[in-house]
Formats: sequence, C-alpha cells, structure tokens
Amino acid sequence: MHEQLDRNERLQLMKFVCSFAWADLEVRPEEREFVARLVRRLELDTRETQQVEGWLRLPPRAESVDPTEIPAEHRRLFLDEIRGVIESDGDVADEERENYDLLSSLLA
Repeated sequence: MHEQLDRNERLQLMKFVCSFAWADLEVRPEEREFVARLVRRLELDTRETQQVEGWLRLPPRAESVDPTEIPAEHRRLFLDEIRGVIESDGDVADEERENYDLLSSLLA
C-alpha cells in the first residue's frame, strides 16, 4: 500500500505520524524508531528524511495537518500508521487516544 503513495502523500503521512508522536508533548525513543522504520519502508530520500527529522525535533504546525487533505483512498493507511506510532512505546496517553479518535471520526 505504501508504494501507492506519491512523494507528497508520503510526506503528508509522515507529517501526520510525527504530529501524533508529539501528542503527549514527548517523542519517545520507541516512537523515533517507529518513524525511522517507516521512513525506510517509504524509501524517503535524504531531503525528505531530513524534513521528517525536523518534525521530530519540533512538531509540525497544527494547521499543516489538515485531515480533509488526506486522500480518501489512503485514509485507512494513515490511520494504521498513526495508530502504530502512538502504540509503539506501549503507553497510549489520553491525548494520543483522544486525537486518534477525533481523526478517525473525521475520516469516517
């Protein structure tokens, strides 16, 4: 399914994943590793990888992660990867769960 994403959609996915990693105001090592594995699976180039690393240092601006911009055909993939990052540290914070539930509702 990842191979169906174009360059912009891959970066959009990573922006959402990184923003959810920040939902509890802390990006844990397990979340960083999840993101690194996803970067490899998506085969991001050096520039794209640097952009993702920047989002792990400072979260993407809230207005830059607009759920209405997620293509309908990729919504399940986005939700699956977001769920993966918030579960990666074994502790789903209330903020993460609430944000995920809201996004899931918006994409339904």
